[in-house]
Amino acid sequence: MRLFDDIKTGLGQAMEYEKGKLKARTTTLTVEPIDHFRPEEIHSIRIQTGLTQALFAKYMGVSVKTVEAWEAGRNHPEGAACRLLSMTRNDPAFPQKSGIVTALAKP
Repeated sequence: MRLFDDIKTGLGQAMEYEKGKLKARTTTLTVEPIDHFRPEEIHSIRIQTGLTQALFAKYMGVSVKTVEAWEAGRNHPEGAACRLLSMTRNDPAFPQKSGIVTALAKP
């Protein structure tokens, strides 16, 4: 009966809102600006994850040459790559926690 009561309450609230007797709750969302990373920061983030350049490149969805260029300052990550770098900087275990990087057990 709880589900029925929840539906009934929701419908009652919808009718009250439609009649102008109830204000709708709103949530305002903001999106943080994209961080920009210096070469040494990218290198540090990669080292903290414990990944080689090759594994880090697979994790980031880019080529090894791209990671090399980022760490050497010849190129800079943009957009989604910066978002992923931010999440990884905030939690170096994120690659494993997210399931993107998995460890294989050795016998």
